[in-house]
Amino acid sequence: MTTKLESKPTKPASPIVKVEEKPKSESALKSFISGGIGGACCVLVGHPLDLVKVRMQTGGAGSSSSVFGMLSNTVRKEGVKGLYRGVSAPLTAVSPMFAVSFWSYDLGQRVVKSYGQMGMTQDEKSQKYSLSMAEICMAGAISAIPTTGIMAPSERIKCLLQVQASDVEKGGKPKYTGMLDCAKQVLKEGGMASLYKGTVATLARDIPGTIAYFGMYEFAKKELMKIQGIDPDKGQLSVGAVLAAGGLAGMACWTVGIPADVIKSRYQTAPEGKYSGIVDVYKALIKEEGYAGLFKGIRPALIRAFPANAACFLGMEVSKNMLGFMD
Repeated sequence: MTTKLESKPTKPASPIVKVEEKPKSESALKSFISGGIGGACCVLVGHPLDLVKVRMQTGGAGSSSSVFGMLSNTVRKEGVKGLYRGVSAPLTAVSPMFAVSFWSYDLGQRVVKSYGQMGMTQDEKSQKYSLSMAEICMAGAISAIPTTGIMAPSERIKCLLQVQASDVEKGGKPKYTGMLDCAKQVLKEGGMASLYKGTVATLARDIPGTIAYFGMYEFAKKELMKIQGIDPDKGQLSVGAVLAAGGLAGMACWTVGIPADVIKSRYQTAPEGKYSGIVDVYKALIKEEGYAGLFKGIRPALIRAFPANAACFLGMEVSKNMLGFMD
């Protein structure tokens, strides 16, 4: 007699549910540190041409010469050290300034992203969120506001030291012995208000400037990745592409910001009481030099902008990759 064994029906295997990882946000501290490193790279590469720009804008010695003529004259009269006249102020302030700028840009991206995700479900929020170009520009604008707190006094001291060097070339006596002495005398003569003289002009330069700066960098990055056949959401730029995108970003920033920068330089280096405000500087400038005066110094600014900001973004990206463990 045979016994028929009945096989038990087996349960169908449970479908494997793929859990998507929530995209990690970058560390704010990492943005701060990498921005500071990028800022130091920017100053060391770009300061000689920044010196020429300020002297052209303020009518310093040889201001009618060409960019390279002024560079060669400076080296001949003051040596290579002369090209870095006033560098202590920006180098001391620029590293923390760029640190704050890139940290603020990171913060701005988070603010814009939070606004863009309003009304989304938790599942939708867990997906990767790509900022539009308008949102990137808004994050850039936000970054300019806290950065100005460091930028304005630093620029005031830097410009005073650079213009003093021009006066010394003409036979004048130096008023300041260095960055700290300059800051002390400015504070003694006019207090904090004097140290922050030109803050409104700095904001007028930096808000549109940072919109162009970060907007151009992100746009150029994506376009260069497409040209290289790299997925912008997953791939990494080559060193050459980072340099190109950073350089273009710097040029875009200065093209937009140079008129406000001319007004700022004139206002910050003028004797106390010469101008009642930045509007007065603007009126006097247009009356004396016409609208072309608003673009004085644009050649050294643009020549400087490409290598300086190429170095800045390369330093920032390299340090960001090295600090990836902080995310």
